[in-house]
Amino acid sequence: MVVAIIDQISWLGKIKGKRLEIAMDIVSLLLLGVVAGILAGLLGIGGGVVIVPVLFWILGANAEIPAVHLMHIALGTSLATIIITSLSSIHAHHKRGAVQWPIVRKLAPSLVIGTLLGAVIADALPSDGLRLFFAVFILLVSIRLGFDIQVSPHRQTPGKLGLGVAGLVIGKLSALVGIGGGTLTVPFLLWCNTPIRHAVATSAASGFPIAVAGTIGFMATGWQAADLPAWSSGYIYWPAFVAIAPVSLLFAPLGAKLAYTLPVNLLKRFFAVYLAVVGINMLLS
Repeated sequence: MVVAIIDQISWLGKIKGKRLEIAMDIVSLLLLGVVAGILAGLLGIGGGVVIVPVLFWILGANAEIPAVHLMHIALGTSLATIIITSLSSIHAHHKRGAVQWPIVRKLAPSLVIGTLLGAVIADALPSDGLRLFFAVFILLVSIRLGFDIQVSPHRQTPGKLGLGVAGLVIGKLSALVGIGGGTLTVPFLLWCNTPIRHAVATSAASGFPIAVAGTIGFMATGWQAADLPAWSSGYIYWPAFVAIAPVSLLFAPLGAKLAYTLPVNLLKRFFAVYLAVVGINMLLS
């Protein structure tokens, strides 16, 4: 009798502990959406560089998610959330007439092909390999932000072939690190003598085909993967998507407003330090 009561209490304790763990995960994901949205609007940094490492750590504590698929799920889910946030950004930039749609139309096909290719490559790589690749990438981004390294204008925007090659490279790298491509597309467009306002706006519009193709690619390549958690489609983990995407969409305009009142250059340096810490941590994980 006593043993049965103790077993019952232990069982109830496990349920309560599990519920608390789920609640903490939800709160963490909601806060992640807030931070990603504000930083996207404030610093012009795509949410992927924030979303991927935090998802890696949150989902890593979930016993239902095997370590072998951890980075794949973080990358795929990050790209899915960028579909939603990029739409808000595109709308805002388009209203101001800043999007260079001819460039977007020329880039889009190769961005899609490159992103799908990147998703296939990511599926073939081990989770640890993707983690190390992301860590190196994010450290390079932190160096560029921290030292405010700007690309000097060098030439005019290339033709359809040149943009196609650039799109393939940008799309492939974006898929491998789970981002919308802003950290790659903006420097490329600045190098092509595109004014900064148009470069940022055009990059935002280019992020949509990357996010859509990446979501489809990670969903398809992970469809037959074993031991994926419930509520996932391939490498897209929908509970995380639902928690992050709407909140990020709501807070992106706040970040844009803060950009006009806060010392953005100083904030970029603080963010660069944060990225450096994250990158080193992921290298050592």
